[in-house]
Amino acid sequence: MDSKDLVNTENTTKKGRKEPRTIHLKKSEGAAGIYEWVHSLVFAVAVVVVILTFFLRLVDVSGPSMLDTLKGGDKVIITNFLYTPKDGDIVVISHGAVYSEPIIKRVIATEGESLDINFDTGEVKVNGVVIDEPYIKSKTLAGDNEIPSVVPEGKVFVMGDNRGVSMDSRSRKIGLIDVNDIIGKARCVVFPFTDMKFLG
Repeated sequence: MDSKDLVNTENTTKKGRKEPRTIHLKKSEGAAGIYEWVHSLVFAVAVVVVILTFFLRLVDVSGPSMLDTLKGGDKVIITNFLYTPKDGDIVVISHGAVYSEPIIKRVIATEGESLDINFDTGEVKVNGVVIDEPYIKSKTLAGDNEIPSVVPEGKVFVMGDNRGVSMDSRSRKIGLIDVNDIIGKARCVVFPFTDMKFLG
């Protein structure tokens, strides 16, 4: 007998008796099926890895600086493919010289934009216009860092939504953020499920 797999079925004779019938399957056909399955699995895993590396990332929010928009324990999906920071975006920033872990803040002004913060009233002006900030939890207070009248090239000015406790560009420990240090834009909260929402 040559190298083949044997599968038994039943065949009915003229007399009504059932006799075994043999179907011959080549081993190469079975091996090809397994190869195709493994190939599809490897391709699917590769696609997921590429997506998670270049398009989507999952990050954990820590601390109260973005309340009430985000809270500690939230899991957020961020993207960075062909991303350019814009005013109002919530972004994740890589660690700096002073802070050891990535931070999440809101972009207030980008390069070339004029910036003015009235710490008496809490109003923030970008390009001479008071920006609408319904998301902030507390009044914008002064920090120990000088506020630039114009944001320099390649930089962004960021603040947390919980202005009373957030350490951000108002602090010398954070300062202006280099656009190259922005890991990506926060797109949506995916956990806890009860708090799932898009972030714009």
